[in-house]
Amino acid sequence: MEAPRGAAGADGEKGSQITAPKATCVAGWQSKTHRGIPRCPARAIDRPAGEGIECRYLGDKGECMKVAGKIAFWVVLAGGLTAVRAEARPLQDAQPGQTETKPASKKNSKNEKKRQKDLMKELAPAYKKWLNEDVVYIITPEERKAFLELSTNEEREQFIEQFWLRRDPTPDTPENEFKEEHYRRIAYANEHFSSGIPGWKTDRGRIYIIWGPPDEIEAHPSGGTYDRPADEGGGTTSTYPFEDWRYRYLEGLGENVELEFVDPSESGEYHLTMDPSEKDALLDVPGAGLTEMEAMGLASKSQRFDNTDGTHLALPIGMRPESMDEFTRLEQFSKIQQAPPVKFKDLEAVVSQRIVRNQMQFDYRFDYLRVTDDTVLVPITVEVPNKQLSFQEKDGVQTAALNMFGRITSLSGRVVQTFEDTVTKDTPDSLLQQSLKGSAIYQKAVPLRPGLYRLDIVVKDVNSGNVGALNTRLAVPHYDDDKLSSSTLILADEIQRVSSKNLGVGQFVLGDVKVRPRLDAAFTSDGHMGIFLQVYNLKTDDKTHKNDVSIQYSVLKDNQSVLHFGQDSEKLGQRGDEVTLENALTLGALAPGKYKLQVNVTDNISKQTISPTADFTVKAPPVAAAKVAATK
Repeated sequence: MEAPRGAAGADGEKGSQITAPKATCVAGWQSKTHRGIPRCPARAIDRPAGEGIECRYLGDKGECMKVAGKIAFWVVLAGGLTAVRAEARPLQDAQPGQTETKPASKKNSKNEKKRQKDLMKELAPAYKKWLNEDVVYIITPEERKAFLELSTNEEREQFIEQFWLRRDPTPDTPENEFKEEHYRRIAYANEHFSSGIPGWKTDRGRIYIIWGPPDEIEAHPSGGTYDRPADEGGGTTSTYPFEDWRYRYLEGLGENVELEFVDPSESGEYHLTMDPSEKDALLDVPGAGLTEMEAMGLASKSQRFDNTDGTHLALPIGMRPESMDEFTRLEQFSKIQQAPPVKFKDLEAVVSQRIVRNQMQFDYRFDYLRVTDDTVLVPITVEVPNKQLSFQEKDGVQTAALNMFGRITSLSGRVVQTFEDTVTKDTPDSLLQQSLKGSAIYQKAVPLRPGLYRLDIVVKDVNSGNVGALNTRLAVPHYDDDKLSSSTLILADEIQRVSSKNLGVGQFVLGDVKVRPRLDAAFTSDGHMGIFLQVYNLKTDDKTHKNDVSIQYSVLKDNQSVLHFGQDSEKLGQRGDEVTLENALTLGALAPGKYKLQVNVTDNISKQTISPTADFTVKAPPVAAAKVAATK
């Protein structure tokens, strides 16, 4: 006679008592196991009295006073691993009617999941796809949480770069073998494992993407006759389609890792299983597909459905191997679906280091000017306020020094360009306070191929030791041959011709012109604002070989034009498919405030128009500003 099970059901009911007549424990409860599996003592009451050891957990009235804690059963679902927990009372005297308080950690876990779900909704589609498709199987929970906490796309791009870099087995080479292999595996999974859903979503696709191709595959695509091994009970049966994968070694799982995928619906969608009997097509057919012991009458097929380990395996012939132990299979099933361990430097440490060491703030900008079809000149300008520098006096002169280091790398981590220099500022004692209102400015122009790069800049004040760090995305554009395009529109506080011996040499020199950009784009109304723009891919007349371009400058305030003037190709005095605009705009007619400069460039031959823009600010002259302040 079998007593009711001593556990709460799936509906979560707790506190119910288990009653049974005075009986004895089978299989020796004193050992706390039955075939290596922990058992609730009440579950073991299925023999008449006198045939075993008296159960120590039954009271005088046959009530089960104590049970054996909690046992977790793991159930395979199509989407992966789901825990179904059968909870029993703790090893203490049961108190009828007593309710169990849910731990606070469960509530916190739910709140965290809800928060991450809300953060996911805010992501742009491209980042959602990267997180939920491209790297869904290989990103760690900590990395996923960190990615969702990022607030800007620039930070997300940096994270993605670092994500692949820290997994690159050869970071000093241009190729990232890990990344290339990962996307090859996705392509293979989609090609070979699709079954109404993309191959990467299937269980076989998941395992293949995480761990790569198995060392051995035993495939039975049509199922059919199957001779069971001894540890499954022997005998012959018929099976559904299934595959057995074997890995000789997997890090974190050990040697001889065997996985089984079954297609019980015969639809081509194989799922990972922990139960070797799931492939048995005759499991539910009475008298069919018997094991050797069942065929000899030494066991009943119905006993397979009494197992408490989540399988319908029959009794083995001899001993079962350790790999068939319930908890061994649970552990393997869980670990095999987790992200593989990361072998390289920790991403969080790198990010933290940047934040801690960022003790100086500075402005920067980069511009793009076409050199050839596949080369773009990228002037990188850095400006550090003098008030952040530490000056030291010597012989009546205040001196500050700033060391600067820059590095440009490709997304694969290959170093493309580095630069380093020292910027010094010398100021007489009497002018130090006035000098603190200015800034130290530095520029390095580097040629790059079109593409996406990462730019790292570090500045260090030599006297104080303070450090400032920058990490940003550098997207170098590609200039199409047949499309009207332009360089960056640069607003400068200085534009002047250079001598022939200085062509292309030194800071701020672009060809035969020195162009020093104004990083804050702020100009005084008693001065000029320099305008520099290069226009590319103008069409030329077949007969005259001249271009025909019209240039219109508009100064806008609140989207209304307040100043307008123009140029044409004759006044520019340039020929060919490229022109360079160099102008100085007098600002006396503009009241202090914020404006936008728009340059409309029209190719009258190809009928194409572009309109690059730049924001700027007009301020009152220092003397006028002082007078206004004095009257208040």
